[in-house]
Amino acid sequence: MPNTKTKVAFKGTPEQEAELKKFIAEIKHEKGATMPILQKAQEIYGYLPEEVQVIIAEETGIPLTEIYGIATFYAQFALNPKGETQISVCLGTACYVKGSGDVLQKVVDTIGCEAGSITSDGKFSIDATRCIGACGLAPVMTVNGEVYGRMTPAMVPEILKQYME
Repeated sequence: MPNTKTKVAFKGTPEQEAELKKFIAEIKHEKGATMPILQKAQEIYGYLPEEVQVIIAEETGIPLTEIYGIATFYAQFALNPKGETQISVCLGTACYVKGSGDVLQKVVDTIGCEAGSITSDGKFSIDATRCIGACGLAPVMTVNGEVYGRMTPAMVPEILKQYME
């Protein structure tokens, strides 16, 4: 598969937009409303694409740059959709010094999309993460929340094969 970053077309519905705008109208004048608005938007859409950030900026009067800054600062927000199968490789210090960079590269080569993106069919997404608290198992990869420890690049294809079928 080609090793390219895939941009998935935004597929928001009028119903989703109406739900978001209704929520924004209800709370936009409350102090500290930005975080709950972003959280609700991510709950509705599953992530915060530029199109959704623009809606939030227009409806709240908050500059788009500020919305983007908040969305990128907090790890709870995703700017890209997640695949049916979500793969994460820890790049925290313990994992990195034990070779997680090579494990991540093998995942990228096996799946065919860059870290931080999703395959064109929406089946897989790959993320490089920071410490997940399993340092004793370093290097660590998770697939849909299942932890795989003491990873080597050679282990990646065999583990991912079960998710490809």
